Amino acid sequence: MEKKMKKVFVAGAISPSFIGESIAKHATKDEIGAHSIFLGQVRADIIEGEKVTAIVYEAFEEMANEKFHEIRETAFEKYPLTCMHIYHSLGEVKSGEISLFVFTSSAHRTAAIDACSEIVERIKFEVPVWGKEVLESGKIVWKENKK
Repeated sequence: MEKKMKKVFVAGAISPSFIGESIAKHATKDEIGAHSIFLGQVRADIIEGEKVTAIVYEAFEEMANEKFHEIRETAFEKYPLTCMHIYHSLGEVKSGEISLFVFTSSAHRTAAIDACSEIVERIKFEVPVWGKEVLESGKIVWKENKK
């Protein structure tokens, strides 16, 4: 039986309190021995001599949700994970705020760390989510993903 697609997208930045609450909910799951967490934060890069003040994220949501689901299912098949959570922002996220939260849990650290790293790389290069960087002057430029 195929698992139901999980809700991934959130409006705006992912708050520190949401991240903290997500971690706290796992305290009662005593089969977990390790968590790995990736937090993607918007940088205040300098582009064309101007500071990036925000990124506005857009997506083909239906296609993106299907790809997130595929990435999730593949990770559960490949790694002995206890659980996994993926959240990605849509809309404006200011520099310094979190736009991607990937959280993997397993009995042992290697699976949690390896799965988290692979999931992040796949998201960055396979999921149809794009960012427009907002510069200090208000000018908008397409964001390029880099490793």
